[in-house]
Amino acid sequence: MTSPYSALPSRAFWRKAVVEASPFDQSDLYQPKWKISPDTKIATAGSCFAQHITSHLRAHHFNVLDLERPPFSLPEEHHQRFGFSLYSCRYGNIYTAQQLLQLAQEARGRFQPQEPAWERDGRWFDAQRPGVEPEGLDSADAVREHRRHHLTRVRLMFKRMDLFIFTLGLTEAWVRPGGLQDTVYPTAPGTIAGQFEPQRYAFRNYGCASVIQALQSFRRVVLSLRRGRSFQMLLTVSPVPLTATASGDHVLAATTYSKAVLRAAAGDLAAGSEAIDYFPSYEIITNQAARGVFYEANLRSVRSQGVSVAMDTFLEAHRSEALSRNGLGADTSPGATMPTRVRGKSASRVRRQGQRAERQTNQRQRSGDLQCEEALLEAFGP
Repeated sequence: MTSPYSALPSRAFWRKAVVEASPFDQSDLYQPKWKISPDTKIATAGSCFAQHITSHLRAHHFNVLDLERPPFSLPEEHHQRFGFSLYSCRYGNIYTAQQLLQLAQEARGRFQPQEPAWERDGRWFDAQRPGVEPEGLDSADAVREHRRHHLTRVRLMFKRMDLFIFTLGLTEAWVRPGGLQDTVYPTAPGTIAGQFEPQRYAFRNYGCASVIQALQSFRRVVLSLRRGRSFQMLLTVSPVPLTATASGDHVLAATTYSKAVLRAAAGDLAAGSEAIDYFPSYEIITNQAARGVFYEANLRSVRSQGVSVAMDTFLEAHRSEALSRNGLGADTSPGATMPTRVRGKSASRVRRQGQRAERQTNQRQRSGDLQCEEALLEAFGP
């Protein structure tokens, strides 16, 4: 007897591909549409888990853009705390596709957030990235000045990048409704700064169609910035469960819904475009064969071992000529630094960039220390 399944490879069958396979070797799981070369200019963004991706790529000398570098006066051990070197620009965590679209529209001059600054104890915070200045700024005007500089770097990133890697994290968001478009926030008002007022803010839980539409709109906005010059996009889904949910559902059901929506949206987009691919970090970490070994005791945080398996799978698939050049991705053009920083370049600093990224990667793996606003919701629980 013949069947359409008779000629399929082992990777198509659960027993061979999962039950009898090692969860520590997932080489058959990822078959990329295209290879990433040493010269590919990579931009990264996304939820907390995306910080692992960024640091690993830098440690392995991929050409990851870093277009908003820290002041020389800021000690290296404080870079992460102030939102530097986490991603290609200092936008902090971008949890939803809607938040990503909003950033692109703002950089394009097509959107202005309502309430751009939040206050806490006399200090002012950028409502779109409240975690990047943990001590706040002196005034709302200072927030606006810093944001103007930030948006110039984001625009440059969109124009320069060849590949955009984005990790989808959440479907839930808090917004301020208004006019034709909501203002989407990375965290609920009152979590880091600002004050929550039920009559002013609304909860959204985006569905699959909304996520797909937001990412498609994001591509169109970025293409308009690039004058139609195409770019590739690699989507991943964070394997980190929700800390808390405002949906009214049990947090386990809410997590399952959110990840299912994001995975379906990413798969649909990848299937419909040669310029979009999907990397299965979510599947690698949540693989039933791993029996939860890739999670810490809190069943949320991903252990360094799990991150390593996921990134080894990625690196093996994209292994090409030596990715060993130091300083790739460093921007030494005027304006790359903060407004208060002395501008210029340092050859020794560039040469140390790869070594520093590797140290930061190892440190994060040991400590699990990620900048994550969503995790702060735990403090508001019973």
